[in-house]
Amino acid sequence: MEYGPCGGVGADGTCEAGPFPCVFLDETTRQWEGVDGERPVAAGRRTAAALATLERVDAGRLVVADMPARAADEHALEECAAILSGRVDAVLLGDAPDARVQYPPSLRAMLLARQGIAVWSGVNCRDRNRVALEGEVAGLAVAGVAAVHCVTGDHTSIGHRPDAMPVFDLDGVELAAVARGAGHLVSVAEAPAAPPVGDRVARLRVKEDAGADVCFIDHCGGTAPVRRFVRAARDAGSELRFIACVPAVFDVESASELDSFPGLVLPAGFMQRIAGARDPRRAGIDSAIALAEELLEVDGVDGVDLSGGSGPGGELAYAEAVAEVADGITGVAA
Repeated sequence: MEYGPCGGVGADGTCEAGPFPCVFLDETTRQWEGVDGERPVAAGRRTAAALATLERVDAGRLVVADMPARAADEHALEECAAILSGRVDAVLLGDAPDARVQYPPSLRAMLLARQGIAVWSGVNCRDRNRVALEGEVAGLAVAGVAAVHCVTGDHTSIGHRPDAMPVFDLDGVELAAVARGAGHLVSVAEAPAAPPVGDRVARLRVKEDAGADVCFIDHCGGTAPVRRFVRAARDAGSELRFIACVPAVFDVESASELDSFPGLVLPAGFMQRIAGARDPRRAGIDSAIALAEELLEVDGVDGVDLSGGSGPGGELAYAEAVAEVADGITGVAA
């Protein structure tokens, strides 16, 4: 990793990959210098899908949902997509949290295109060298994805294939430059609550310099921290669009999945209110709608991401609950 730290730094400064300190915490934020010190050529012409998505983001109140389907399962992907299609603006299709072996991003995007759903495709640097990453980025353009979400990726020590060799030929910042060079709408994530908290805006500006258009704000404690982060980014000169993550929790299994997210900070009492409710599913839906509405009122927040996942076997029920949240936000359920 060249442009660290990632969002997985623990509150005590330790790395998510092991009980040792993050090596970037004592370093100053590295400014964008390009891949291998060479700035890339001018960004490519936007794809038609990128232009359409950019227009939709700028319209505001965008609703994105994490895709809960099982990894490497064509029918599971299509079944979940059928539930969410027409009820969310796009699905964020990243790593399955409990499985590292999954279809390549471009193939998943092609499969979901059959359902008429816009794919916000996650691509990580853990499993591919730069040539393979460039190939995926090119394939995603052919697949017509709405946007590409660029992440460095969790270490292989996390997940069910610790025997796999971690690649990390590029990191998420460098990948953002590659994706923007290919004409994609590019998103990145930032974790305002993860150390070094005071450097997170500066790190985000580096990602913007590399080519990012949109920032997904990781779970950082609710509306007030999101407002402070967006304001600080604007004060630092950022012109990024912002999508705030909303915890989507409906039962014990989805609570456990969300709790596995690195750097997770939820609003005070959020999980406890759902767990203590007579109907946790209904409480989770109502809580997500209420928080999403608050976040969408924050100046500079253009959309929300209904973020989380289900336990094994609960994917379809989880997708339906997420769709109900989306209905509540868009007014379909009113």
